[in-house]
Amino acid sequence: MNSIIEMRYFKYLLITFTSFSPVLVHAQQADSLLTLQQCVDIAVKNNLDVKKSGLLAQSGKIDYNQAKEYLLPTVNAQVDHGINNGRNINPFTNTYVNQSLTYGNYSLNGNLTLFSGLQNLNRIKQTALAYEAGKMDFQQAKDLVTINVITAYLLVLDNTELLAQARKQLAVSKQQVDRLEILEKKGANKQPSDLYDLKGTYGDNQLALVNAISTLEASKLNLLQILNIPYRKGITLAPVDAQNLTKQTDASSESIYSTALQQLALVKASTLRRQSAEKAVKVAKGALFPTVSLFGGLYTNYSSAAQRSVFTDSSTVNTGQFVNTASGQQPVLARQANFDNRSIGYYDQFKNNYSTQVGVSVRIPILNYFQNRNKVAQAKVDLENYKNIEENTRIKLRQDVEQAYLNMESAYNRYNALVEQVKAYAESFRIAEIRFNAGVLTSVDYVLAKNYLDRANLNLINARYDCYIYNKILDYYQGRLSF
Repeated sequence: MNSIIEMRYFKYLLITFTSFSPVLVHAQQADSLLTLQQCVDIAVKNNLDVKKSGLLAQSGKIDYNQAKEYLLPTVNAQVDHGINNGRNINPFTNTYVNQSLTYGNYSLNGNLTLFSGLQNLNRIKQTALAYEAGKMDFQQAKDLVTINVITAYLLVLDNTELLAQARKQLAVSKQQVDRLEILEKKGANKQPSDLYDLKGTYGDNQLALVNAISTLEASKLNLLQILNIPYRKGITLAPVDAQNLTKQTDASSESIYSTALQQLALVKASTLRRQSAEKAVKVAKGALFPTVSLFGGLYTNYSSAAQRSVFTDSSTVNTGQFVNTASGQQPVLARQANFDNRSIGYYDQFKNNYSTQVGVSVRIPILNYFQNRNKVAQAKVDLENYKNIEENTRIKLRQDVEQAYLNMESAYNRYNALVEQVKAYAESFRIAEIRFNAGVLTSVDYVLAKNYLDRANLNLINARYDCYIYNKILDYYQGRLSF
């Protein structure tokens, strides 16, 4: 009976796995092909520097909110309960007693700053600018990751084309080796060295293919490490538009730099931090002025020693005095009220001891270790530092734009020259192959013609992707990075 149940269980398990296997295979196939947009999205999501910049931006927002909330009044409540033993002051009568008593003090205080050298207003402006700078840093981190992904992505595509070219070279060499081996068997090979020359070239092409495969996998590994995902050997990338690879920008270096000053997040961040530092100087100077504030409070208290006299009854007592009457002297009698001391209840004390306070406070800084003046001096030093950072950012940006623009021009000049070179070597190799097959060209000359064409094709592939990469870098400087 148990064996039948187990067989049914495995049967259902097999059916379930079979039904879901097409879905799993499809998911693996879909996941093995990545587009440039997907790679950028994954990298931005997984990159720790981007996450760190995002958290710093959130921290800046909290600082900004806190600066605004400094304009609100402060309200605090305080409750003190305790037991005193021995000689102490009765909080109800303010007299000394020698007994154990329980006491409680209650207060509600409020304070509103009316003037403090405009520190609060300047602090709001300071933190607002710092928050905006943090958002620019966040955008800059995403832009840098995007540039790195595009470069690594194109390197994989570049190496993919180089691998395809290596396979073509190997196929041409294999075709010639097979042809010469047939001629060698038939005894029709005019130069025995031709076969071995081509076998050597075939071996070089095999080695080139191995190197191309290794280089391609290394570039895939580099890309996946930038994406912060595990390495998968079978991953493939969607190609980019071939027309965009050789589309040259028509903007000048100076116009690109001018646009970068207005659009680039890195420049905006440095400017905002300098402006924030200027407000920080004003905040520090505000501490040199008097602080005027409005305060108020509600107070009450309780003491177990608090007592009150309560009337209980009355009695007739002899005053010790006498009066003369017709019947003689008679004692003078008087009515006396009798009182009993009783503890005052908690609620009665809480209600009856109620008091209020309201007033205006002026705090004038006179001498406190010169802290305020030193804070002003430190804020000015920080401001100069941020000015230098802003200026250095602009200088470095100009240098980077000029270098990238020069690289772009050189890449396009090299690409155009290689296009003509490939055309020339392709025709030269076509003629050399015809002559070699006809037996009127030596294997040495054939191999040279083939090597020239192979090298030119490889250089052309590299130059085409260089053009695209440098164009993307210039797009980044203009704040219009897209793909």
